[in-house]
Amino acid sequence: MTRNVTTSVNNQLIASELAPFFAVDLAFDGGDFLSWTGYGNITFGGKTYIGSGDILTIGNIQETSEIKANGVAINLSGIPSELVSSALNEAYQGRSATIYFGVLQNQAPVSDPYVIFQGTMDIMRISDNGETANIIISAESKLIDLDRSRERRYTSEDLKIDFADDKGLEYIDDLQDKEIVWGS
Repeated sequence: MTRNVTTSVNNQLIASELAPFFAVDLAFDGGDFLSWTGYGNITFGGKTYIGSGDILTIGNIQETSEIKANGVAINLSGIPSELVSSALNEAYQGRSATIYFGVLQNQAPVSDPYVIFQGTMDIMRISDNGETANIIISAESKLIDLDRSRERRYTSEDLKIDFADDKGLEYIDDLQDKEIVWGS
């Protein structure tokens, strides 16, 4: 699959020195969790991402030529235990999760970082040893929706969910037991 990166990002990728980074944007009820794999704060896309250094790690992001939903694990390690309760009380399932790849030049992001994963948060696993905790958030690709069955019927009631005034299936129930005599 071809990638459309800006000329400035491409120039940094082929330069003799490279300062890559990853950033995550996780949408929670209490506000977005914005973090990146460096130190200090960076701003892009109108949002400020807080540097997390070695605390933030991102699992392998797989991409195939098949139409297949691949997930990713986002790991936050060494989190103070008092922050675990806020993680437990947040509604997160089905909320958006975006992972960016970018490069730095003079401690600032070059152009707009590239979206390498976009999906929804699925499962949050927390392990706590008393002083610090590890939080692993599993996110699924938007293609996971292709695996969900759709429970729709060809009935008048079902049609009215989307089109309240439509009478196109009004007599469909009568047709089910209708006896049709041919040739009379």
